[in-house]
Amino acid sequence: MTKGFVFGKFMPFHKGHQAMIDFALTTCDFLTVLVCCSDREPIPGNIRVSWLEDTYRHTPHMAIRLYSYDESQLPNTSETSPEVSAIWAEQFKGLFPDYSILVTSEPYGELVADAMGIKHIPFNIEKNRYPVSATQVRSDLFNNWPYLPDSVKASLATKVVILGTESTGKTTLTDKLAAHFNCSAVTEAGRDIVADSNDFGIAELYLIAEEHATRIRRLAVGVSPLLIIDTDVHITMSYGEYAFEEQLDIPAGIYDDNKADLYLYLNNDVPYVQDGTRLSEEERNRLDLSHRRVLDKFNIRYETISGNWEERFSQAVGLVEQLIQRKGNSWYRDQLSPRQ
Repeated sequence: MTKGFVFGKFMPFHKGHQAMIDFALTTCDFLTVLVCCSDREPIPGNIRVSWLEDTYRHTPHMAIRLYSYDESQLPNTSETSPEVSAIWAEQFKGLFPDYSILVTSEPYGELVADAMGIKHIPFNIEKNRYPVSATQVRSDLFNNWPYLPDSVKASLATKVVILGTESTGKTTLTDKLAAHFNCSAVTEAGRDIVADSNDFGIAELYLIAEEHATRIRRLAVGVSPLLIIDTDVHITMSYGEYAFEEQLDIPAGIYDDNKADLYLYLNNDVPYVQDGTRLSEEERNRLDLSHRRVLDKFNIRYETISGNWEERFSQAVGLVEQLIQRKGNSWYRDQLSPRQ
């Protein structure tokens, strides 16, 4: 059996990497992808491995391995150097003693393979098939978003959630923000599952939580790193406490899908509109207090939006723009930090 390997940082994994790995799979009977992660890099190795595992979860005859190393012991550089190549070749000999093929898209691949005494098969050294690099992605996530596999997009998406009680303009604001920023919008699942806020049960709340998380996962890999979400799981949980005095047992995965980078809470200081399916105005104001209690209980920090419709939109745009500016070139790194 012919064995080959590919190595790299994959920080982040992009479609150029994916094309190289797909090619490498055609050159051998068994392929290992080695994720090299130093102690000084910002993206944890397990996350990088998960991107590859998700992308190739249905691919047989393939393994993905993590190699963690200390930069004080091994060089972290992409330069084409015989000395550096020889150092890494010694490491690879120990990791792949019975492998005979190395596939890379780098000039130093030939040097590493020669030092190992194995065959180097180059793939698109010119890098003209996928004009992207991990450095480009890190410096400009928005313009390089189309070059990312879905597994990576799901990790790097930035989520803005619109919250509030009934009849405060959440859906309208969600749609306007998505149009303004040319990004995807997640519609409120509750509207499709419960027709009347006065007639629902606990079972429907669990269905809403599951369906809403599904929508978030699906659209997080959409046209932009930015995702605007109409309502979230905290509001669903608040309905459980308000209507049934029961705390919903939400699976951790669903809760993780809902975690956002910015929460905008709409005050109930606009004219109330009863469309025949909503709570009474007095009840919706009590529900507003319930929503805020649940958010406080889960330590969700939110920005309050108030005023007329135009003022609300202006405030929201300003806060989202601040978020984008604050992320800047470190957007990808911030996205992989624990969210509050």
